[in-house]
Amino acid sequence: MQNTKLMLTSLPLVGLLALAGCTIPGVYKIDIQQGNVVTQDMIDQLRPGMTRRQVRFVMGSPLITDTFHPDRWDYLYSIKPGGGERLQERVSLVFDRNDQLVGLSGDFLPGVTRDEAILGRSGTTPKEGEKPAKPGSLLDEIQREVDQTESAPVPTPEPL
Repeated sequence: MQNTKLMLTSLPLVGLLALAGCTIPGVYKIDIQQGNVVTQDMIDQLRPGMTRRQVRFVMGSPLITDTFHPDRWDYLYSIKPGGGERLQERVSLVFDRNDQLVGLSGDFLPGVTRDEAILGRSGTTPKEGEKPAKPGSLLDEIQREVDQTESAPVPTPEPL
């Protein structure tokens, strides 16, 4: 009799534990990435007048080449973090009849990082309430090195 009562009270508890094991809220869900990864550095290397080959060297092959708009290349990137909302970025490059880059539109701005665009500053001015680095400090030395760096030119391929 005692064993029967113990069994009857423990059976629902074991059932609840087994059921809870199937619905653990912290189940891992993978991130789903699709398209071309486009970074601000890639956009900063683009210059008006670049040929399609030069643009392909910098950006990679476009995700979409529209048959109705052969002078436009579209780069799309989307990511859906596990359990989160899908985020999408788009960049369209426009070429003229001489196959030279003439325009860019989308989610990136040339020469301005996304953080700087959101904050509305160019990146060279200190943040509000932030003191400039003391002369001779490590931070000042790093800033001087960054300011003195020169951008490397994009290699131009030899005509065939």
